[in-house]
Amino acid sequence: MDYQAYFQKNRDVHLQELGELIRIPSISTSSEHKGDVLNAAKWVADSLRRAGMENVEVYPTEGHPVVYGEHLHAPGKPTVLVYGHYDVQPVDPVELWDTPPFEPTIRDGKLYARGATDDKGQMFMHVKAVEAILSQEKELPVNIKFCIEGEEEITSPNLPSFLEANQDKLAADVVLISDTQLLEPGKPAICVGLRGLCSLEVTVRTANTDLHSGTFGGGVPNALHALVALLSSLHDDQGRVAVEGFYKGVPELTADLRKEFDKLQFNEEKLRADLGLDTLFGEEGYSFIERTGVRPTLELNGVYGGFQGEGTKTVIPKEAHAKITCRLVGDQDPQDILDKIEAHLNSRVQPGAKLDVRQTERARAFTIDPSNPLLQKAADAYGRVYGTRALFTNDGGSIPIVATLSRVLSAPVVMMGFGLPDENLHAPNEHFNLENFDKGLLTIVEYLKSL
Repeated sequence: MDYQAYFQKNRDVHLQELGELIRIPSISTSSEHKGDVLNAAKWVADSLRRAGMENVEVYPTEGHPVVYGEHLHAPGKPTVLVYGHYDVQPVDPVELWDTPPFEPTIRDGKLYARGATDDKGQMFMHVKAVEAILSQEKELPVNIKFCIEGEEEITSPNLPSFLEANQDKLAADVVLISDTQLLEPGKPAICVGLRGLCSLEVTVRTANTDLHSGTFGGGVPNALHALVALLSSLHDDQGRVAVEGFYKGVPELTADLRKEFDKLQFNEEKLRADLGLDTLFGEEGYSFIERTGVRPTLELNGVYGGFQGEGTKTVIPKEAHAKITCRLVGDQDPQDILDKIEAHLNSRVQPGAKLDVRQTERARAFTIDPSNPLLQKAADAYGRVYGTRALFTNDGGSIPIVATLSRVLSAPVVMMGFGLPDENLHAPNEHFNLENFDKGLLTIVEYLKSL
């Protein structure tokens, strides 16, 4: 079957359909968009039905719904569970977008919109690939199940219980996900490791009201000063996290693994120049790829307090806030890390200041052996379409549900991503290179048929 001709013939229709999904502002973090998230779930369910999936249902959870569909007419053949998500990140700051975030726009071969690459565009390709095989061959080479959720961007709080309650329904030989990236244009990659995640919010309070800095300055504690002192204590001068016990469970970076990273031929100088930086920075003794792939981190995501308006206001703020996230590797326990950070902060709070810590997200790291035959077949599928066999990489990001999917379903997870590192996911002007939309469809078809 000439799938390249099929996809080219239907390209405009497929992009029009994807545009319909993208126009739904399914921001899972915002309660005001709860109706939009539900509408996106219903749209995904309808798209599965149009593709030929059966027993399609929108399952409610305590949060946003899960969409399920199946096509189980290949007895004796493997069962593939496709996982993806239809929720998206907020669009702020909206003024930095060149075009409206929920009005898909194609420029220079790229589709610009929130969700274009993370993950509506990549998830949608699986629906169209399955639809194409059914249209061309009237049957699928494998059994297919879809599990598409609406809470990935808020760490999938309700999907684990859904998985536990529906293990038989979701049982599969392999879980297939497209929510990761190529190394660079024309250089495909399969992610075999994801960092874990934990997060917390910190508030420092001092007096019961903001105070005049002339009347009280130098004589009372300042919440901003106290917070800055706390945050500066979290790292040493070598870029290492200074929290006692933070590196427990972190595996040693072996010479063999460093050789594998060298094969990626990552250009740090190009990255520095592309980002407009004078220098890269991080934990001493490690390359950029090592720091972002197999080393843990502690990052400040937001620090705020006091007067934020135009001009000057001579005030001593009564409270200050910070948002912190950690990326975890190896056997680091998210709860253990959160407790250690909280203990570190509590032991160093300035006199006169009170500390409040709210622990939030928790997710363990995930790894899989790249020698698994199902991953090797995926690398071969890339090779047949891209002309270059996929390399196996560790991704610095987190997809919190991946480790849970693998554990609960006792199935290997194959992460076949088609995004690119510079596509601004989670940032203004998010986009998806349509060359990888085209090649991704063919690669998914190749992989499903190879199974």
